[in-house]
Amino acid sequence: MDIPRPNAAKDKRRRLILIGAGAAIVLTGVTIFLAQLKPAAPTVERSLVWIDTVKQGPMVRQVRGLGTLVPVDIRWLAARTSGRVERIVLRPGAVVQPDSLILELSNPDVEQAALNATLSLKAGEAELESLIAQTDRNLLEMEARAAGVKSDYERARLQAEVNDELFKDGLVASVVLKQSKVSAEAADACWVIEQKRLELARRTRNAQIAPKEAEVARLRAQAELARRDADALHVRAGVAGVLQALPLEVGQQVAPGSNLARVADPTNLKAEIRIAETQAKDIVIGLLASVDTRNGLVAGRVSRIDPAVANGTVLVDVALTGDLPKGARPDLSVDGTVELERLDNVVYVGRPAFGQERSTVGVFRLDGDDRIATRTPVQFGRSSVNTIEIVSGLQPGDRVILSDMSNWDSTDRVRLN
Repeated sequence: MDIPRPNAAKDKRRRLILIGAGAAIVLTGVTIFLAQLKPAAPTVERSLVWIDTVKQGPMVRQVRGLGTLVPVDIRWLAARTSGRVERIVLRPGAVVQPDSLILELSNPDVEQAALNATLSLKAGEAELESLIAQTDRNLLEMEARAAGVKSDYERARLQAEVNDELFKDGLVASVVLKQSKVSAEAADACWVIEQKRLELARRTRNAQIAPKEAEVARLRAQAELARRDADALHVRAGVAGVLQALPLEVGQQVAPGSNLARVADPTNLKAEIRIAETQAKDIVIGLLASVDTRNGLVAGRVSRIDPAVANGTVLVDVALTGDLPKGARPDLSVDGTVELERLDNVVYVGRPAFGQERSTVGVFRLDGDDRIATRTPVQFGRSSVNTIEIVSGLQPGDRVILSDMSNWDSTDRVRLN
């Protein structure tokens, strides 16, 4: 039989209320716990990122750029006169000596001018020789006449002396003595005058010839210039080296001053390196440098810095002090590295893909087991080609990710798989 329970419904309702309250409390606790949990870190393949260790010690600051090898000694051969290309003897790449004939030009006017100048010079030289001969002949005649006058003077003087002795002995009349003395005095005066005339003729001889000599000198200079113009139609290298360029063809007309060919010494080269403008501010002349020809490294020093900026780069000349490796030639593409300074006892790491000099950047630092990387603000200092100084944020021995992590900018933690 059924036993009546007057409190059963009330107890059942109480149990349901307690169960519901407990479930609500548990659900609330779980919700709060889950809310406090961090979101799961995204996974990154370890093989796809570049990981480096922070180090402490000396660091060499360097800047790098691309460039080419160029000859130090370059000579452009220019046309002295206009002309037409008649024959090309050598082509680019040929080894030349100073007297090597490269090409031949033709210009009838230049050749005729050289011939006319040579003939005018010969005519002037003949006239000069004739003038010299005529002047010397006149001088000789004056010397002969002076010799005759001197002879007459000596005879008259001697006769006067003889008559003076005879007059003392009473053998000659006084009038004869006086006549002989007058003749001697006249002959003496003539001799003095003739001496002055001869001296004047000797002094004026060069003055008479000088104008003609100057004219001949002018004709000789003109003839030499015309001869050089004619010889320049046969274009020669002028220096030893390699013929690099010859932008001409047979039959082409060239103007005075136009470039005909370029000759360079392939054994004396320098490197022209283009450095980014932002990195070139610390470069000064004399810094050590090295040039990678892809067949060896060549030591050098910075010899010139172009003050102009082109396409965001600065042109830096590096004088090569080491021996060139085999295969080095003009226009060869090279990599140049300039050493700026050596820093002692600094904290540094490999240069990240996104890190700039003297900036603060978030870098993913790995935990002790290298599984979780956490973004850490790092202040960078001075930079080099492959390394950068750490001012704060990291310690020696820390391992960091240097690869571009821009795809994970929305998270501060990643997991390495």
